[in-house]
Amino acid sequence: MKKQAKWIYPKWEKEDVCPVFIRDFSLEETPKRAVLTITAHGVYEACINGEKVGDAVLMPGFTSYQTRLQYQEYDVTPLLAEENRLEVTVGPGWYSSPMPGWIDKEEREKKKKEPKALYISLHLWWNDGREQVIESDESFRVKESKVRFSEIYDGETYDASFESDETWEVETPEWGTDNLIPQQGEWIKEQERVQAKSIFVTPKGETVVDFGQEVTGYVSFTLSAQKGDRVEISHGEVLDRNGNFYTENYRGAKAKICYICRDGEQTYHPKLTFFGFRYIRLDVFPGQPKAEQFEAVPVHSDMKRTGWIRTSDSLLNQLFSNIIWGQKGNFLDVPTDCPQRDERLGWTGDAEVFCKTASYNFDAERFFEKWLADMSADQRPDGSIPHVIPDMPQINSGSAAWDDAAAICPWQMYLTYGNKEILRNQFSCMKKYIDYIGNSTETPGLWTGGTHYGDWLGLDAPEGSYRGSSNEDFIASAHYAHSVQLFVKAGKVLGEDMTEYEKLYETIRQTFREHFPVYHTQTEHVLAVWFELAENLQETADALAEMIQKCGVKLQTGFVGTPYLLHVLSRYGHSDLAYRLLLRREYPSWLYPVEKGATTIWEHWDGIMQDGGFWSADMNSFNHYAYGAVADWIYEEAAGIHTVEEAPGFEKIRIEPHPDTSLDWLEASIDTRRGRVSSKWEHRDGGIRYEITVPSDAVIVIDKKERTVKKGSYLFFGKQ
Repeated sequence: MKKQAKWIYPKWEKEDVCPVFIRDFSLEETPKRAVLTITAHGVYEACINGEKVGDAVLMPGFTSYQTRLQYQEYDVTPLLAEENRLEVTVGPGWYSSPMPGWIDKEEREKKKKEPKALYISLHLWWNDGREQVIESDESFRVKESKVRFSEIYDGETYDASFESDETWEVETPEWGTDNLIPQQGEWIKEQERVQAKSIFVTPKGETVVDFGQEVTGYVSFTLSAQKGDRVEISHGEVLDRNGNFYTENYRGAKAKICYICRDGEQTYHPKLTFFGFRYIRLDVFPGQPKAEQFEAVPVHSDMKRTGWIRTSDSLLNQLFSNIIWGQKGNFLDVPTDCPQRDERLGWTGDAEVFCKTASYNFDAERFFEKWLADMSADQRPDGSIPHVIPDMPQINSGSAAWDDAAAICPWQMYLTYGNKEILRNQFSCMKKYIDYIGNSTETPGLWTGGTHYGDWLGLDAPEGSYRGSSNEDFIASAHYAHSVQLFVKAGKVLGEDMTEYEKLYETIRQTFREHFPVYHTQTEHVLAVWFELAENLQETADALAEMIQKCGVKLQTGFVGTPYLLHVLSRYGHSDLAYRLLLRREYPSWLYPVEKGATTIWEHWDGIMQDGGFWSADMNSFNHYAYGAVADWIYEEAAGIHTVEEAPGFEKIRIEPHPDTSLDWLEASIDTRRGRVSSKWEHRDGGIRYEITVPSDAVIVIDKKERTVKKGSYLFFGKQ
């Protein structure tokens, strides 16, 4: 991008109204090629001669804006004519909406006063070699758009009847452009359309539309109306126990649409914001609404779907559907914790536990590459990692498991995709983070002291606490060891001398064993085994299995222990118990929400409790993908599809399925960089039939017998 244009923003005092920047220009002939380059302080929608530019939405996305503001390029040649009007509407977006929702009043007002600004150039080339560049400068004018209000949390007001020819000049501040970078992440786009399932009236007499599926995006509706008629819509995830519309868990987010009609038939959807919802309440709507007037428009980063799981159990299939929808709904430019309440932030802890599943379900390499670059940009001077990326005011840094996304996510992307560059790009960030722990701990060789989230939402938490009962120093020290181990591996891949950190790892492991010889909770057992810290891994895994059996085959883990729980059981000879936990239908379990009608993954195992009531409204999301990490166990252990660390990116593959009589059949596939790998097993005629396809060299293990095979499809028969 030729950074010669000027930043521009309106010379006016209209805080809520979204400006539309205008530039008229004439062309004597159609150029050979025309490229529009654009970014904004906020989010934009660009049009040329009334036609929308490109098919992306909510651009330039959500980044660490002070150091990394993406710009986009569009080929707009087909949109040009002799007389042209370039119009760009800019809303606050993530840039200047008051985020997060709990920031203090002073910070909130400061954010709202941030001007909505534009930086743009239109580069034209003609067949005779001439070039022309139209850039944002004093020649642009600005006027009020039909978007009268827009914010990430509170929604949008759009007046289709508003018309005004009044224009204002623009300011041209001396803002730098060193932070401008080409589009790095996936483009944000509208995806499939979800037609309304039904319209009904609640016991309270409210009219509600049910889309049958929770989505992240917005509603599109069509109606015939008169100028000045109003449509007012509220968004919600669930109904309460009486069947009434429920929004308390949105906390401070108003999540409302207000649309003021023009005359005639019209279709509208929000332009500059998004919502998380399954239901909408028609607070005001002219005429008698019908289901066919409404559709939900899912919006997320445009990642290619790569993973599929199908089984003989319909509830398990629904769980996997929920995991897919949860990922789509929360991978909107950053890996958010939830898409609906006054939060929607890139929490590192959620991303860390889910990144493996994410990389199997979708091609997430580019998505994580961009987010991890923001992490490096926002890393604190002491080396700690902000709990949310991009960083936000009034949110801290320096929590075990959350900060460890700095090591875990790059390493997993390397394993799945085989690209060393993501390790190279993040290597310095990893090192600074590990050094931060060594400099801040109260106990050399461990990570003690500090403020941590612990085993967040652990089911063994003391009364009134969100943290599980696992020792927080134990969790922090275990993750310290794990991140150092991954850092050493990354360094060796890059050809770095890792002697110092190899010694550090051995010191941590030995010190850990001395300080934590006994494990008290499920999560402590899980981490001690999975991070290879226990003196006797098999005995510790056996003790975990016994603990689970004694409590009635119930998991008691939270965000930290749950992702590894089934892996530990399967890896150490307790696959039958892992299946019992996976397929358990009573609370607490993965299938309990499914039986309660969930269409995405919940934040709490019992977001809707057994009596129909809710968890506290302050933290009860019904689209919170972290517990969906169980899908990577299904891919890796149930179906048996494993990457090989020495040959990442599925250059070589290990297939070792773990069938169980609780399912008649199971199949999984992943579209890798080498091609599709698939594994299916089915109980048949007193044995097990295996169908396996590999796109590269593989080791296939059936009934503990290893077979080395080349690329191809294979059929095996094994014992029951």
